[in-house]
Amino acid sequence: MKRMNKLNLLIAFLFFFSTTQQLAAQSLKDVFNSSETGVFYLGVDFTLARLIDATETASDIRDRSFPAINDLIVNEPKKYDLAGAFHKSNIDHDLAPVAKRNAKINAEAIKSTSSTDYDRLKEEDISKLVKGFDFGGKKGVGLLFVVDGMSKAKKGAGIWVTLIDMGAKKVLMTERLEGKAMGFGFRNYWAGSIKDVIEDIDKKKYKEWKAKYGS
Repeated sequence: MKRMNKLNLLIAFLFFFSTTQQLAAQSLKDVFNSSETGVFYLGVDFTLARLIDATETASDIRDRSFPAINDLIVNEPKKYDLAGAFHKSNIDHDLAPVAKRNAKINAEAIKSTSSTDYDRLKEEDISKLVKGFDFGGKKGVGLLFVVDGMSKAKKGAGIWVTLIDMGAKKVLMTERLEGKAMGFGFRNYWAGSIKDVIEDIDKKKYKEWKAKYGS
């Protein structure tokens, strides 16, 4: 009897796991197959970012520049066209959770003098970040940009474009892209790298992702 109970529990677990995996895959598939499948924009997470060879004050970067970059992206939707890049009729957003996270960054950890910090993050780091993210009870698919290294020498930034099952706190897809920084002033310069990544998604990556995840 005990053996049968254990077997039934195992079957139930495997069924639940399989169903969960199928639902996650279906959600990602729907993202790339239907303009009406919503994607919720969560902002730019700088908590793991390293700004290489920067001269700016670290606390000022955290307290002023990071929030300004996030605000700029949602306040200028035509320039930072997330809806167009992801082939959606509209993309809603809430920056409060990411703003709260970014505000708690240890200022001393923002700046780096090591060029190897430009691409130091791995997929496991993104998964860990997502598991610790407070989605405020939101469900559905979220879009988060996780910044890796920001290099003035390379004139660009590494950005992990991440689609998330917010209810399960699970990464559905993440890929590191590099965006060319451009513009005057700290905010505009580094926001330029986000813009470049969005344009890369629009021109190239979306088609690749649709072929890979949408079929």
